[in-house]
Amino acid sequence: MKRDKLPYLLPIRSVVFLIIFLAGSRITSKQLNDMSSWWTTVATIVNILTVIMLIYISRKNDMTYLDLIGYRKGDTSIKQIVIISIMILSVGGGGMYLAGFLCYGILPYSPPMMIAPVPKVLALINFFLLPVTTALAEDGLYLGCGVNVIKNKTCAILVPAFFYTLQHCFIPVLIDARYIAYRFLSYLPLIIILCLYYHKKRNPLPIMVGHALIDLMTVIWVLASSFIPGFYEMLCSMAS
Repeated sequence: MKRDKLPYLLPIRSVVFLIIFLAGSRITSKQLNDMSSWWTTVATIVNILTVIMLIYISRKNDMTYLDLIGYRKGDTSIKQIVIISIMILSVGGGGMYLAGFLCYGILPYSPPMMIAPVPKVLALINFFLLPVTTALAEDGLYLGCGVNVIKNKTCAILVPAFFYTLQHCFIPVLIDARYIAYRFLSYLPLIIILCLYYHKKRNPLPIMVGHALIDLMTVIWVLASSFIPGFYEMLCSMAS
């Protein structure tokens, strides 16, 4: 695939997540709700496949993955990483709480299935792999193949931001309009800001570090739910 065609890849993760969860539900004869706790494992697998795809596409275009995302050694300071990480954590958390209030009338709101327990070995694997692979896969795809390639400034920000946000509506997949709206609204403000920042600075590293940190917080909760008996039930009772 030629470089100018890379934006056509932006919907791919949304499609893949839909296929995996819908097919998995049919194959296992389980409801989608019953499969939602497996989202961390599914996300890690899709992330790894996405990174492999990005590396392959980069080589086909005579560049490296680092070229694709516009990484330049020495362009990033610790201060930039700290500022962007704080912004991601605050805007990301604020967006989720605001979306929860708008869609469910609850403040703060967090869907319990996002921190539901999984088998301990998977919780450990995802703890180490999910934050890093998510940053490499998502930012590589939406920033590297979207913002970094689309010529029109408005489209270069809004088109990748739309698909970046949309994929979160299918991690996990639930056929519920309010849930989909909640997930979309949770991520949209932060992702537009990140696309704006990247379009201006062309520096992915602060974004990727902050991105990994916010996902690390999530997998810590999943790890606790998986290893501490009764912890998940206690969280659910506090949220109800």
